Amino acid sequence: MSAATPSTARRVSARVGAISESATLAVDAKAKALKAAGRPVIGFGAGEPDFPTPDYIVQAAVEACSNPKYHRYTPAGGLPELKAAIVAKTLRDSNYEVDASQVLVTNGGKQAIYEAFAAILDPGDEVIVPAPYWTTYPESIRLAGGVPVEVVADETTGYRVSVEQLEAARTERTKVVLFVSPSNPTGAVYSAEDTEAIGRWAVEHGLWVLTDEIYEHLVYGDAKFTSLPAILPELRDKCIVVNGVAKTYAMTGWRVGWIIGPKDVVKAATNLQSHATSNVSNVAQVAALAAVSGNLDAVAEMRVAFDRRRHTIVRMLNEIDGVICPEPEGAFYVYPSVKALLGKEIRGKRPQDSVELAALILDEVEVAVVPGEAFGTPGYLRLSYALGDEDLVEGVSRMQKLLAEATD
Repeated sequence: MSAATPSTARRVSARVGAISESATLAVDAKAKALKAAGRPVIGFGAGEPDFPTPDYIVQAAVEACSNPKYHRYTPAGGLPELKAAIVAKTLRDSNYEVDASQVLVTNGGKQAIYEAFAAILDPGDEVIVPAPYWTTYPESIRLAGGVPVEVVADETTGYRVSVEQLEAARTERTKVVLFVSPSNPTGAVYSAEDTEAIGRWAVEHGLWVLTDEIYEHLVYGDAKFTSLPAILPELRDKCIVVNGVAKTYAMTGWRVGWIIGPKDVVKAATNLQSHATSNVSNVAQVAALAAVSGNLDAVAEMRVAFDRRRHTIVRMLNEIDGVICPEPEGAFYVYPSVKALLGKEIRGKRPQDSVELAALILDEVEVAVVPGEAFGTPGYLRLSYALGDEDLVEGVSRMQKLLAEATD
């Protein structure tokens, strides 16, 4: 066999070529493109608050633009004043005391997640990933050389996994367990008791825990957010917290997140970032400083709106025959089961999976939703209710009318 020539050799590396496109961003991009073309599309795809970033945060960024101090390189790990503010915010909100040397400021939560996994995983290390999961988690694990091991929960348990399920998935290769509460895509929130039980199981088996706390302030009703390292000090030496300003302060486009973890891991992740991106945009960091240093009034106002929309969307979805929609306790997503609709005839088509059903909904009534396949569990749809009340009602009403036509 002749050697590969430049024209026949692989053009994209196997590692990067295996990455899937972000399904949520793809759905959002398609919805926005259709709207730009004049189509009356309503998008439930992206997890993005419809509120503007609060004025005082924007003003801090405007002032930073005029300050020559921020026109230059700054430390790769983050502005010292922002790291200090994150330390203070973490103590205020989570009762978790850390040092600035345990903080790395990143280009959003996605970079934080990847760098955290890259800092602790060696090739072949396994990470237990509760499913449904956010689309980025398994891809970040694979990019870091790890192997995601899925543990599936469904609507019968409120999409919460048990210690028994985690133990059944543990092998001699298991190094990390991912813990997310409140959850994207389901809105599930673990009780303090269940959170502690999972943490104690991890400690017992010497496992690392990566906990994503990005939705910490978006909980409803009687649900309470619990920070795992705050309630379980013995876990702290093997716990990495990922957080950011995107959801709490309606700052998704500003791209500021952070890692909190053991000093050696944070130093390693900082070294990685120093070669990958250097410092996060100084203007965005100053905006984030204003956000985390300020009060929580803005998120309190958003939470009232999200709570109202939560009740509306759950009620309307459950009015559709064949749809089962548990009430989420956190974040701003619902994750209804649509299994009973699959295979039924709807306007001459019989969608066999939730990908086909989502495509049918977009084509027929111009409503964009994300299929459960993107989150590791076929037979479901994810809808974000972080959009205006009128659009929410209109969008679900269109779905109601379409899906009411389903016949055997």
